[in-house]
Formats: sequence, structure tokens, C-alpha cells
Amino acid sequence: MSQQSSMHFYLNWAKERIDEMDAALASFEVKAGEAKAESKIKADQIIADLTKHRDEFQAQLKTQAEAGEAAWARGKADMEKQWNAFEAQMKTYFESAGKQFEQQQATFKDVAAAQAKAWRQAVEKFHEAAGKAAAAHSGDVDAVLKQMKSAASEAEARLQTLKQTGNESWSVLSAALAESRKAFDQANQAAWEALKGSGSKS
Repeated sequence: MSQQSSMHFYLNWAKERIDEMDAALASFEVKAGEAKAESKIKADQIIADLTKHRDEFQAQLKTQAEAGEAAWARGKADMEKQWNAFEAQMKTYFESAGKQFEQQQATFKDVAAAQAKAWRQAVEKFHEAAGKAAAAHSGDVDAVLKQMKSAASEAEARLQTLKQTGNESWSVLSAALAESRKAFDQANQAAWEALKGSGSKS
């Protein structure tokens, strides 16, 4: 159970980031299709760079998933480098492309939606795994599930507020996404540790 819980944590961690990358890329691709010739060349370049980082992240995920839990601890640092490079590339684009409020808002909205979806999927996976482990009625597991749902709602509400303002810089939007992502990681880890603890008691 311990190894399975750890694998769930790592897989949720990686999937959440891939979902964000895919959402950001989809947003850029829509805007690139609308761009004029000179802007389109820049947009195509950023899409190519972001796609490269996303593909490398996915390749590392596949390698780690096949290698098992021990490899995750070592490989997660490399995956975080790819994730950070992806984020840095987006930040550079938004800072160098001038006032790209429309693109920033579109990207933020799409990435925030990807985060909300990742939260929901993680809650569902955890609930399902708790049921299979016959630990669904454990007080610890129930409390963690409730906390995870609450944290998801709070994160989504904060991101919704930012979506509505519509005039924040990318650094503000990116910081909000990072805060939500950090809450996701903490809730995800707490959930799987509670399940692991509950499984060892039964």
C-alpha cells in the first residue's frame, strides 16, 4: 500500500503539470492562429519551445512510471527542471511581448481550468483508492478527503476572482497559479499519506 500511495502522489503531481502545459499550449495555439505574419513567427517559436519542454517532461514521466517508486524520488527533480523551464519560457514571452493582456487572460483561464480539473480528478482517485483499501470509513481518510475538497474549492474561488479582474500582470497571475499548485501538492500528499497510514492499521 505504501508504494502504491507514493506512486499515486507522484502520478497526480506529474499529471497536474502536464494538464497545465497542455492547457497553456492550446491557448497559445489558438492565439497563434489569429496572429499576423510577424507575430505568428514569434508565436510559433514560443509554441515550439513550450512543446519541447512539455514533451521532455512527458518522456521523463513515462520513464519514471516504468521504473517504479525509487526512481521517482530521483527523477522528480529532473521533471521539476523541465516544469520550471516551461514556466520560465511563458514568463519570458509575456514580458517580452509587451502588453499581451488578452493572451495572458486566455492562458490564465485555460490553465486555471486545468488545475480545477486536476483537483477534481485527484479527489476522485483518492476516494476510489480509499474504497478499495476498505479504509473509506476511517476518520483520518474522511477528514483528509473533506479537507482536500475544501482546499480545491478555495483555490478555485481565488482563481475565479483573478479571472474576473482581467488586468493583472502575468507575474501576479502566475503567482496565483503557483499558490494553487502548491496547495494541490500538499493536499495530494496528505491524502495519500492518510491512506497509507489507514492501510497499515487495517
